[in-house]
Amino acid sequence: MQSLISLIENAIREYHDRPAYACMGKELSFHEFGQQTQRLGDWLIHQGLPSGSKVAVMLPNIFQNPIAVAAILRAGMVVVNVNPLYTPRELAQQLNDAKASVLIALENFAHTIDKADREFGLPKLQAVVLTELGDAMGFKGRVINWLVRYVKRMIPAWKFPARWRLVRWPTILNTRSDRDPSLSLMDANGVAIKRSPGDLALLQYTGGTTGVAKGAMLTHGNLLANLDQCVSWLTPSELERELRAQHAGFRGLTMVCALPLYHIFSFTACMMLGFKVGLKNLLLPNPRDLKSVIQSLSMDPPHLFPGVNTLFNALLNHPEFHRMDFSQLKIAVGGGMSVTEGVAKRWKEKTGITMLEGYGLSETSPVVAATPRSLSEFTGSVGLPMPGTEIRLFNDQGQMIEQPGPGQAGEIGVRGPQVMLGYWNSDEDADTVFTDDGFFCTGDIGAFDANGYLHILDRKKDMILVSGFNVYPNEIEQVVSSFPGVLECAAVGVADSVTGEAVKLYVVPTAMGLDLEGLRSHCAANLTNYKRPRDIELRESMPKSTVGKILRRELRCTQE
Repeated sequence: MQSLISLIENAIREYHDRPAYACMGKELSFHEFGQQTQRLGDWLIHQGLPSGSKVAVMLPNIFQNPIAVAAILRAGMVVVNVNPLYTPRELAQQLNDAKASVLIALENFAHTIDKADREFGLPKLQAVVLTELGDAMGFKGRVINWLVRYVKRMIPAWKFPARWRLVRWPTILNTRSDRDPSLSLMDANGVAIKRSPGDLALLQYTGGTTGVAKGAMLTHGNLLANLDQCVSWLTPSELERELRAQHAGFRGLTMVCALPLYHIFSFTACMMLGFKVGLKNLLLPNPRDLKSVIQSLSMDPPHLFPGVNTLFNALLNHPEFHRMDFSQLKIAVGGGMSVTEGVAKRWKEKTGITMLEGYGLSETSPVVAATPRSLSEFTGSVGLPMPGTEIRLFNDQGQMIEQPGPGQAGEIGVRGPQVMLGYWNSDEDADTVFTDDGFFCTGDIGAFDANGYLHILDRKKDMILVSGFNVYPNEIEQVVSSFPGVLECAAVGVADSVTGEAVKLYVVPTAMGLDLEGLRSHCAANLTNYKRPRDIELRESMPKSTVGKILRRELRCTQE
């Protein structure tokens, strides 16, 4: 296949009668999915936007998310994934950097968009498509929308500027067409929209290795290559044959989609993989609502369960876990953060399934390595390189370590077809993270064991990993330092039994003193929940280098 457009249209054609998604007790077939992506894609094309325009998606795990993503790609445009829980500052920063022309968002977050424009400005934004939670779910959805708006009152007041074109999701999606939904969309000149492997498909925002948010430029070819690598590891045809022999009513593989689709792990390993092999994604809008998660998994027993250690641990500790049906589960794989040995051991005891692990980054589409499916015991490693992927270790001078011995540590460098083009609007940064021979320097420290399995030891940079999400101290410190009464500050990661790591903030107050509760409110207003400091410690001074740089590593050492 030449592009994700071909991937999506082939899935609509080949798997038309299979369920593509399930959410809150309702299913959406590939055929229905194709119809809706066709309608939204046509609408995008007729907005008069130039080819390759950036369209942002600010949606949770509901039907509208994959519909929007597929429509954007089919229209020949570029997807910009946005965390719906962003603060106005974070949202404005990303939309403006990406130069997004259109934003597709859940109305629950319209007040954030409103505030982002009023306080920071969104000069490039031309149109906003608003959807409600149940818009893609028929009559049941209308009931859900009424409850959300009038009973739970989950939609705060908002007002958009007149310069934006505002359109409601049903206005676009309720149009009718007799066209085959798998046929290519046409541009304004009646020419079928096509894309090449080297064309940009996705801006996936990350702190990279420097801590400054920027978009990893992932091409159609990058993502297709990673899908082929994942399929080679997964061997879905073998799984289907095995399950078909065991269960007469088998309708295809079901994948748990608990990680948010704006996260690259879920975007590729759930959504895009679903297009590739025709599996059903079980969308979980709120994985923190364990009662709802368990209900969904009980109604629709999964065959594949990718997730993060946090979710696996929470399920294991829930009193209803023992009632869940894992008789059809074939693969459970942890990504985004390390799986702890205790969680892996308990998971094996409860489900009979060995927990596998993978390693990847936003810059690598994301999967770089994974433990073999044949493993019968948890290893704590992230396994072997994906097919066609080279992993090398580099020393502190940036030189490749030739034939590193077992346990010899170095910075992990990756070269392969899934590695990004570079960072959007940031050529200089891209030059610093690629070696002359094309290895992407990840900023992670790793080592190989005697069997050639890769182990992640540490991070070269100060990035904090909270429930699988990258949190960068620079961003937190910039927010905190703008608050009155803060003389100096530093953010570090500390161990947390639930999220893996949490943010701890050290502050040196001015002589005038510091309003601690006011600082917490300031952080809440400017930082997404997982970025907010769990603890704030006041200090008289900070440990510093001879040139005056705050030494975060010494602050971390006080926690060990």
